Parts: sequence; structure tokens; C-alpha cells
Amino acid sequence: MRSRIQSLTILVLAGLLLGCSSGPQYPASSSRYTIDQDRAPTDGVLDIAAIPDVVPEPVHRTQAGNRSPYTVLGKTYRVMATEEGYSARGVASWYGEKFHGHQTSNGEIFDMYKASAAHKTLPIPSFVRVTNLDNNRSIIVRVNDRGPFHGDRLIDLSYAAAVKLGYATRGTARVQLDAILPPAQAGETRGLAVAAIPVALPPVSGGEKWYLQVGAFSDAGAAQRLSTQLREITTLPVFIQEVVSDSRQRLHRVRVGPILDSNEIRAITERVVAANLGSPYTVIE
Repeated sequence: MRSRIQSLTILVLAGLLLGCSSGPQYPASSSRYTIDQDRAPTDGVLDIAAIPDVVPEPVHRTQAGNRSPYTVLGKTYRVMATEEGYSARGVASWYGEKFHGHQTSNGEIFDMYKASAAHKTLPIPSFVRVTNLDNNRSIIVRVNDRGPFHGDRLIDLSYAAAVKLGYATRGTARVQLDAILPPAQAGETRGLAVAAIPVALPPVSGGEKWYLQVGAFSDAGAAQRLSTQLREITTLPVFIQEVVSDSRQRLHRVRVGPILDSNEIRAITERVVAANLGSPYTVIE
């Protein structure tokens, strides 16, 4: 359920990273990890009050953890240009003691007692508000890792974050994700969101409506200009959806669709990228 393929991910995303001497020291082993099955901390129950809150702050991003595209288990993913406007629902899992003290995708040391997360395509580092839809608890986490690549999981939270959200004993939870822009990033010109399309697309199911979101802007004029450019490369409907983000910023999402053919999704995506208009992602409603 919470299996991870951290070793493969780091090799793909960050290349060879130097070990960090400040992390916990483990005995030599033929495996990257000293235990086979992930688990909660064995040193007692974690006090929720002791888990530090995550406060979004300006970030400095490098290639570490952000190499794009990358391929894991036969699927290729593209890291988003920016997290602005990102909003998604899905299943969250958690990871803990097996990975505690080991490097994340950008070379930081994973600490299961802090609120962090792994996501397949959000820029690293970035900040996301995670809401447990079953109990309405909400926290902010810092994304510093890649994954989860198992099943239909949307995000993998640290054990501490799962405790705060109230699903550590269950293993998974239905969650809502909303990106939070650090102060220095608010109001940037271009805002791209959610996960880029994997190489292998599933067929569009009956009753589902699929859209491509190409950008999200605080400036309505910028959204209108992008819409005009998109209409030059597709005959499908192009529209602007106005929303208010978690940080109370008004955003103008530029979308194409609905699209009923997964092949058409791929074709439009390729045209958008070729025209240097962004990195679109799929939205299913």
C-alpha cells in the first residue's frame, strides 16, 4: 500500500547525490533501506502538538528533483513550470520509518516527524494545502520528493502529516490539494497547474468530461491573450474559468474542451508545447 521506489526515482530525477552525514547512520546493507516494510515510528505515539506547522516561504529551485521529463515504471512525467492554480482531488497515502533519514529526490533528508510530501509533477520544493475530505482536517505540507508511483495515489505524505490529518492508522484518505504560492511568487506572469499528461493515456470513460488547462493567471488580460493564441491552433472550445484560490487570489484559468478523445488530448498538448504556450495538463470532471 505504501510501497515506494525511492531509489529508482532519485536516480532518474536527481542523478547521483552525495550522502548526507548529518542524517541518521544505518548499518551497511545490501539494500538501500534497512527495513523491508514501511511502518509507523517504533519509538512511541507521535504527539500532534509536537509536529511543527509548515509556513510557506520563498523557494530556490534547482535541477535537483526537477529534471523533466522523467520515466518511472514505463510512464513518463513532466514537471510543472509552476504550481500556481493547482487544485486536485485524489487518494493520499503516507510513508514513514523505512524512509526516515534517507535522501528525498532533491537530496534533502526525509524526516517522518515533519509535514512533507511526495508528488509526481509539482515543482520541488513547493507548498500544498491538503484537506482530508472525510474529516475536513487541513494542513500545509512542503513537497520535496517524487511519487507515489503505486496505483492511483495522488500524493504521499510523511507520517507526521498523516497523523495531523487523522488517517495514519487507516493508511489512505481522500484528499483535496490546493497549491499555495510563497509570497515572492504570488502574481507571477504565467501559472501552470496539476500533473502533466503521462505518455500512456487511459481511454476517456463514458460520462467524464476532460479538459486541458494551459494556464492560470491573476491578470485577466494575460488569460485573454493566451486564449486568443490557443484558438489559432485548435478548433475546440477555449474558455476562461474565474476562481478564487486558497490564498484568496483571483485566478483566470484558461482551458480547452471538453475533449472526448484521448488521442486528441495528446495532439493538442503537443501543439501547445510546440507553440511555446505552456505545459498543459488534464482536468477530469
